[in-house]
Amino acid sequence: MSLGPSPARRDALAQRIRLLVAATITYNVIEAAGALTAGTLASSTALIGFGLDSVIEVSSATAVAWQFSARDHARREAREKTTLRIIAVSFFALAAYVTFDAIGALTGTGEAEVSVPGIVIAALSLAVMPFLSAAQRRAGRELGSASAVADSKQTLLCTYLSAVLLAGLVLNATLGWSWADPIAALVIAAVAVKEGRDAWQGKGCCAAPSTAAATAPDGDADRDAGGNACACKPGCACCP
Repeated sequence: MSLGPSPARRDALAQRIRLLVAATITYNVIEAAGALTAGTLASSTALIGFGLDSVIEVSSATAVAWQFSARDHARREAREKTTLRIIAVSFFALAAYVTFDAIGALTGTGEAEVSVPGIVIAALSLAVMPFLSAAQRRAGRELGSASAVADSKQTLLCTYLSAVLLAGLVLNATLGWSWADPIAALVIAAVAVKEGRDAWQGKGCCAAPSTAAATAPDGDADRDAGGNACACKPGCACCP
């Protein structure tokens, strides 16, 4: 009985993840430079913080790139735990930054200010990052890689942060709701802590999807959010 993807398919999925991670790193380096520059010019703590978040995302993606730089499947598996720990620390760092920035905004020491370049950067990120996240998550789930799935969640969280930044800038400019951005940011920080804890504890893919699970009767196999059969245990990143 065949379990998981074939060796050729694993290699193809690993190559796809390498390309997606490279695209994520490239985009976030450009995004970080743009956000930090725009934030400095506009004296916007939200934009500066968003740029720092992009730096954190680069560290997470770089960890996955290091893991998948190994061409041998066994070596990639051996690097899984270390990669998950690095991703977990990235989540915690992101939560710490968002919390600090949000508290500062709520206490009046910093608010999201109007910035046309900032709005453009946030909107562009909101358009690009969901596709990178979804593509990497699909490949990670099929391959059974907890680190690839965890990094895709990091990318998705950055998408939410983009939405928060964009909403904060627009609402502050149009309605004067300076509190909207930090309140939403605190919610994101809580989610980041949870994802970081799960990654640290290794709650990722417990096993690659199997042929047996795919052909099992309803109720005998876990299924992912798309209804696909999955051999992972409940709570795993591959089978939410």
